Amino acid sequence: MTVNELAANENFSALSLPCGDRAIEGVYCGDLLSWVMGRASAGDAWITIMSNINVLAVASLADTACVILAEGVTLDKDAASAAEEKGINVLSSRKNAYELCVLLHGLL
Repeated sequence: MTVNELAANENFSALSLPCGDRAIEGVYCGDLLSWVMGRASAGDAWITIMSNINVLAVASLADTACVILAEGVTLDKDAASAAEEKGINVLSSRKNAYELCVLLHGLL
């Protein structure tokens, strides 16, 4: 599944899709940035509630396919611009992290 295909699902809103054709190869869920940086795999959809600029840095370092912001969290204007500039896909969902993990398990 690509990030564009996931973004088309009614449970998601696209906040930044500069590389929407990127394939999602797995899922990682976590909010401790240093932990995610060392454990998320390239191609993962990373689920978090964190939305600051450091999330974009970690997503870039870990080479995640996208960041999914749970519980209706969004990016501020500056972070959204930075995500576009850095080529980082960011989606948002009203679902909590557990619900997103279950949903993605069924979709992937």
